[in-house]
Amino acid sequence: MADFRFQGVGPSGKIIQGTISAGNAAEAKKKIQELSKGRAFRLDKLEKRTSYVYKAQKGDKVLEGEQKAYSKAEVDNALTSMGYKVVYVRKKLNINLGKPPVADLITFVRLSADLLREKLPFNEVLNLLANDIENKVLKETLKDINTDLRKGAESERVFMKYEHILGKFTAKMLGLASKSGAMAEMYDSTAKFLERRMEFKKSMKSAMLMPMITLVLLILATIFYVAYIFPETARMFLKYGIELPPMTEATLELSDWIVANILYFIVAIIGIGVGIFMFFTNEKGRLWADKQSFRIPVLGGLIHKTAIEVFCRVFYSLYSGSGENIDVIKTAAEATGNKYFEHQIRFITIPMMLKHGKGLHESFEAAGVFTKTALSRFHAGAETGMVRETALQLANYYERETTYKLKSVVDFMQLWVALIIMIVMTAITIVSSETAVIKPKSAPGMGDFWYLHMLIATGPFAHYLKRIYHGCRSFLTGTENR
Repeated sequence: MADFRFQGVGPSGKIIQGTISAGNAAEAKKKIQELSKGRAFRLDKLEKRTSYVYKAQKGDKVLEGEQKAYSKAEVDNALTSMGYKVVYVRKKLNINLGKPPVADLITFVRLSADLLREKLPFNEVLNLLANDIENKVLKETLKDINTDLRKGAESERVFMKYEHILGKFTAKMLGLASKSGAMAEMYDSTAKFLERRMEFKKSMKSAMLMPMITLVLLILATIFYVAYIFPETARMFLKYGIELPPMTEATLELSDWIVANILYFIVAIIGIGVGIFMFFTNEKGRLWADKQSFRIPVLGGLIHKTAIEVFCRVFYSLYSGSGENIDVIKTAAEATGNKYFEHQIRFITIPMMLKHGKGLHESFEAAGVFTKTALSRFHAGAETGMVRETALQLANYYERETTYKLKSVVDFMQLWVALIIMIVMTAITIVSSETAVIKPKSAPGMGDFWYLHMLIATGPFAHYLKRIYHGCRSFLTGTENR
């Protein structure tokens, strides 16, 4: 998010100024329009806070640097007021380098937790890490956060301004840490969450991504063989009126059908790809997909329990036992990254607690996203007043369980992929070997030698086979191949 400075004119001609944070100018104007409903004014000017590079001179001293400001004139005036003669001031060319790697983000959060335990002031922590971190995006972000905090801005608002870089949940947690009174613990919990999410995604890629890529490549290779390579050999027999065996004939018919409809195949594949992309980018589609993800054989249980683990870990970090825990439950649900889990908590659990005054256990049970084990533990925790500790126990329990089972799932998926590859390769071998037993009907003066010669003369690799054939013949008859 960026900072915007706006200037408007009220009904009486009074100048109204202010700043607002938004993702872009259109979003900033929309927010300003909402503000103008309460205080009627007309938007006159909107300026985005951006980086300017400058060069100035005072005597023999040359000053070069970078400064964030709402306009070029701001930087000019600041340099002039310090007695410098401005050589140039221009906007810095901003290149979007994307988000920093998760590993760099984890390093920042983990080191922050360690330094905070050593009672180092937070502004010094940010300065120290900003100087040592190599990733340019994260380095600049930390510098900007430190600058905003020094100006007295609220920590949660400052961190949420950079949620597009840090991630929504990470920005939320780090913003709340300053107000929690236990910054080191909050940073430590956030680092643990990021580590677990990265580990789970890595394991899921091992379990699903590589097998899927392998299967897709296998399918493409099989189609190429059936549609191009195999027909070259099979049609050679048809050319000489040789009757084809059943499997060879069926494969050749399949090949002709694929080649005749190849355009439809391409259009269908592109259409399916676009449809899947649009479905998963749609809110309802994502909701349905995340709900079904809990029912995937083998992996569904792990996805479900990992979502509960993340919820419990965030819940433990933020829960205070006071009436403010509705926001805690909502934040924990968002952190799972599962739209269905979040939807059930937001529209079933929270309304039950607010409107109907139901307890934590009853409200969680109504959502239908918690396992029986989790519900029983929350029920026991609510009765003993140890809900927070129970959440941590559940998070640690499901972390250990999913870690162990994921390794088994990866091995299981790799075994099945190897089995499928073996079956496909066996089928191709059987169909291909069937052509080896084909023999032409006997003709006067012709025998197997004619058959071999026909194969060599007309095969796809005739040139090379002919050379091998004549070479062998020369060797056996003692004559030189000319």
